[in-house]
Amino acid sequence: MKFLEGLNQKQKEAVEYIDGALLLLAGAGSGKTKTLISRLAYLIGVVGIDPSSILCLTFTNKASAEMRERAMGLLKEEEIEIDTFPLLCTFHKFGLLFLKRYISYLGREGNFVLIDSDDCKKIIKSLDREIAPSSLLGAISYYKNSLLSPQDALQKAEGGEEKIIEIYERYQSYLEKNNLVDFDDLLYLTHLILQKNPQLAQKQSKKYAYIMVDEYQDTNPLQYRILKMLTCSHQNLCVVGDDDQSIYGWRGADIRNILEFTQDFPNAKMIKLEQNYRSTPEILKISNTLISKNSQRLGKVLEPMLKSGKEVEVNSYENDRVEIESICKKISSLHKNGAKFSDIAILYRLNGIAKNVEDGLLRSKIPYKMIGVLRFYERSEVKDVISYLRLMVNIRDDFSLLRVINRPKRGFGKASEEKMLACAGERRIYDFFSNKDECITCLGKKNYQTLEEFFATISQLRIALEESFEKFEDVFTQKIDILSVYPQNEREERSSNLKELFSSLKTELGSQKSLEEYLNELSLSSDSDQEVGDSVSCMSIHLSKGLEFDYVFVVGCEHGFFPLLGESGDMEEERRLGYVAFTRAKRELYLSYAKTRFYRGKPSNLPPSKFLYESGLLQEPQEDLPVTSETMSVGAMVKHKIFGIGRVLEVNGKGKDMKVRVNFGGNERVILSSFLELI
Repeated sequence: MKFLEGLNQKQKEAVEYIDGALLLLAGAGSGKTKTLISRLAYLIGVVGIDPSSILCLTFTNKASAEMRERAMGLLKEEEIEIDTFPLLCTFHKFGLLFLKRYISYLGREGNFVLIDSDDCKKIIKSLDREIAPSSLLGAISYYKNSLLSPQDALQKAEGGEEKIIEIYERYQSYLEKNNLVDFDDLLYLTHLILQKNPQLAQKQSKKYAYIMVDEYQDTNPLQYRILKMLTCSHQNLCVVGDDDQSIYGWRGADIRNILEFTQDFPNAKMIKLEQNYRSTPEILKISNTLISKNSQRLGKVLEPMLKSGKEVEVNSYENDRVEIESICKKISSLHKNGAKFSDIAILYRLNGIAKNVEDGLLRSKIPYKMIGVLRFYERSEVKDVISYLRLMVNIRDDFSLLRVINRPKRGFGKASEEKMLACAGERRIYDFFSNKDECITCLGKKNYQTLEEFFATISQLRIALEESFEKFEDVFTQKIDILSVYPQNEREERSSNLKELFSSLKTELGSQKSLEEYLNELSLSSDSDQEVGDSVSCMSIHLSKGLEFDYVFVVGCEHGFFPLLGESGDMEEERRLGYVAFTRAKRELYLSYAKTRFYRGKPSNLPPSKFLYESGLLQEPQEDLPVTSETMSVGAMVKHKIFGIGRVLEVNGKGKDMKVRVNFGGNERVILSSFLELI
């Protein structure tokens, strides 16, 4: 049978397990997609299950389309014709289809409109202008995915939440009044209908007699509850996932869904797929060693099916610039020896590190693509500053002028801008401005003065840069408040981006490069970058899940950056991120850390990542890791030579003066950090 060809024993067992709950615990690179597709085709082509009674839920449209195409391909090979197809879709697509048919159970009409995030922000702005829309929408999304109505949320409210919940209630009333549905409502309202109508839940459960779920470790409480109701009349639920790759707790995923599956579904069977067809034994050895340090896991060990390859490399560099330069040399060498650029990936825990990676690739003229984040030089605030720099080089650069003439706001609005362009005609704006009488007649005295002050500022910037970079930065900061055009909650991140830009500019100009040369290099690299197909993939580790590359470079392996520690840090999830990063590599894996890394506008000095020790790659004693304000965090476990083991409650100060309040078995004590050891 084609359905079972090429499957190992465990995969065949999973495909042939028909009735009852099944947890397919599929390790990285273990062929879980192939197994899932084969099981789908087997149910239809061998068992004879009506395709319309099968529901397959995924997390991306791409995954659904691939499953459909490959499963139908298997059926065609066996010359099996079907008139109907299983429902293969994302959780949210299922919710949309369900609501189109059953939203009347809530007294609403089926012709509702699904709104996007921009629409949501506009509605929120009309309800409240004090709190940033993104913050409010984030809170509302959390409430909905936690199954909390405004009334439920109010009962559980802690200090300061009342106003947010009040806006949540008004927001939801607005949606209902205008028959609108937001993205979270697709599941929130679906659950509400099923919960209030047990007979309908029974009907839906009988309709979908066989349910399969991919990436089960990424499900949240709301998705879990919907699945429980959809299986109220049967237990034919097959979930596929990997507890060791549960890395989305920060956005609501609950690892307990997969850890407790066999308790939630009586008599459930668990099959482990542990044979790895992706990575070399050397890569799997350190991956297995690292993840074994986690306690919240069902437990499995990846078994390599490939022959031995190159040892995993750990490299230490003096600073982040040397790090990326060395990596670029290695990438160039790999390419000369036959590797495609598209076979190579650079991964990082923090998006802030992406800027250094991008700069290095630009300097080395290596084609690349930044995945999931804006290219650094395409960020709005960065483009604003670059426009000012371009005007310093060429005062007649109208394209740059029109971008920033009202950034920050100067009272020179769209109407004034359109009038100015009409009056200028074929002339450059600066040339039109130079004819003072004509300009005043056309625009009025106030707008003329705005232009006059604007051009004077550009001149001051140019003169300041000729004196020194420090003088230029000082004048720029005083005269141009770029951040004022952005919401308060976005300013910290955008400020750090501007610090990175000015640091880069200072370095480049310090190497005897002119401002014009610097800007030209940016323009050339940007243009050529858009045309390159074969390119190095650069992305956060979160975005790399599900992908694989022959050669993987993981940069920024410093303790405090990776693992990333903070008040809400989860060391086990951070360790799972490390496992995901390592297992993206098929042939060669390179890990690196810098003794000094420039981050958020200042140099940071952190020790090698704890994960390099835990995976067996570095042999120095782990207790030698210095305790710093970056590594010490609320919730961390520490050891004291007299008081024993305790949990950190509060951290104050930095360096030698850092004081830590610790709970030692019920006794709280304030200890100098130098007397504590992280465990």
